[in-house]
Amino acid sequence: MMVPALIQNFFSHATPVLLWLGRFSMLLSAVWILVRCCRSLFGQKAENEIWGVVTLDNGGRYDLTHWENVIGRARNCDIRVNFPSVSRSHATICRDDAGHWHVFPINTDAGVLINGTRTHTVAEVHAGDSICVGGVELYFFPADAAQEARLAQKRTRPGRFVSPTATLMLLTLFQFLTLAQFLPQIHSADFLTIAASFGTLCLIMWCLYGLYRLLKRTAFEAETLAFFLTTLNLGVTSAYAPESLFTQLGAVVLGLILYLALALVLRNLRVAVKLRWPVAAAASALLAFNVVFGQRIFGAKNWIAVGPFSFQPSEFVKLAFILAGAATLDRLFAKRNLIFTVVFSAYCVGCLALMSDFGTALIFFVAFLCIAFLRSGDLPSVVMMTAAAGFGGGIVLHFKPYIAERFAVWRHAWEYTQSTGYQQSRTMSAIASGGLFGAGPGDGWLKYVGAANTDLVFGVVSEEFGLLLALCAILALVILAVFTLESGATSRSSFYTIASCSAAAMLVFQSTLNVMGAVDLLPLTGVTFPFVSMGGSSMAACWGLLAFLKAADTRQNASFILRLPKKAPTPVRVDSADKVSRQEDNPRAESFFADKPEIPVDEIFGKEYDGR
Repeated sequence: MMVPALIQNFFSHATPVLLWLGRFSMLLSAVWILVRCCRSLFGQKAENEIWGVVTLDNGGRYDLTHWENVIGRARNCDIRVNFPSVSRSHATICRDDAGHWHVFPINTDAGVLINGTRTHTVAEVHAGDSICVGGVELYFFPADAAQEARLAQKRTRPGRFVSPTATLMLLTLFQFLTLAQFLPQIHSADFLTIAASFGTLCLIMWCLYGLYRLLKRTAFEAETLAFFLTTLNLGVTSAYAPESLFTQLGAVVLGLILYLALALVLRNLRVAVKLRWPVAAAASALLAFNVVFGQRIFGAKNWIAVGPFSFQPSEFVKLAFILAGAATLDRLFAKRNLIFTVVFSAYCVGCLALMSDFGTALIFFVAFLCIAFLRSGDLPSVVMMTAAAGFGGGIVLHFKPYIAERFAVWRHAWEYTQSTGYQQSRTMSAIASGGLFGAGPGDGWLKYVGAANTDLVFGVVSEEFGLLLALCAILALVILAVFTLESGATSRSSFYTIASCSAAAMLVFQSTLNVMGAVDLLPLTGVTFPFVSMGGSSMAACWGLLAFLKAADTRQNASFILRLPKKAPTPVRVDSADKVSRQEDNPRAESFFADKPEIPVDEIFGKEYDGR
């Protein structure tokens, strides 16, 4: 009779130690996942895509590394022609999805000379055509499909140095260790639901990765980071409301469907641009419906109920806001297009203010500032808009006393622990009690505080799984944002650059409001932590935003949002008869080459071309 009692006593004392070791192992695996993703994302130098070449009479050349390139005198122009007669932004030369190139005069008064003929509107250009801006003659040579394929084959593919399969196996271990934290509840009726949920998430993750491999894509870092954060979401849901696990998994599936659908839309730039108007109209109607018929929960009228289901329209309007705000380079300088963006942004922020959802309104405004700066580059105008928004915020504080109360308690939460500072003071106490490695999901108490699973989720993760793991969640979003900024510089189109950077701004600023609001470094605004907070609308929208981030990733075979280059043909010997000019139908090019040596194709797009 003594032996079973001793064994039972041993395990009762050993279990807390084993669970602590499990949380320590969770932290190690999380850190290693982040390190591997960083090495894969930043471990190789940026390699520009080469879509064509513009040359000068003196032999100077400009590589066209984007689908859209500005010609002008300004320092930030892609093709800088530093000549007094050339405008700061004189014209753009743009490529469409089909490989056709057009010149768009920005300085419509002076126009552009195409093969000696002046044009003030859009004009198509071909190989060997001359483009004269301000008296300076440029000669245009696009890469054909074979040359694009040869250049693409020279680029490094992701996954060559850091295996995404190994990283995903490490994430699977992290998911198992997270599930193991609930082993003390093995006899609970909820444990089977928890285990099935983690197993389903793991299956979904590997199925998506299998789809990537089937499509010959070799980069899975952004998705790995998103699944890492989603695993924490399941951990919080399992501890807070295990009966909602399958609903949360349904939101993950919905988000992946939205992610794949947006990927298909963004795959065709022409379709994506055309969808801006109907998507903006649908989003406007949805917000108007929410203002009139929405349900008020926790002070904000931002919910719509459809039968047993309820959702937040503002989360999905984020996707429409970014899609409508992004523009291709040929549209950036159109005054009508800029006015539309400003009006649509003001409408969205105004509707959110009427719903009393000021936290989300602030996120939309920051995204608008990002879009405005990327489209204009005019920092003084952005500062003026920020000042105007600050004035509007002062008016809101005057007419919305409960918002003013949140600002009054800011940095004074410990003085109002039983009233307006209740949530922040409890969150900070829970973070302190959890320590670096957490108290375990069965021993946390912050989850019983109101809105703990959404607004205070950083505190829940810190208390139950450790502050270090909660900081890893923040770092995962920072990694995504930094890589987006880096890849945006090499993105094919300004549409992808603006969309990805504004989506990253939304994710980072939203997480900043959530985390700093919970620990009283900023006023508590009631917004979610991307991917981690409970909530179907937020989860689905975050996966949708990830599609915009992936669209800017131009690494070879990285994203299925971008089409794979065609297979390069077998190399053939190039002789002097193979020229890049179109002399038979281009008299201007014929005169250009009349007194110059013949230029073989390989001299411009040769097999040994190194991008310099």
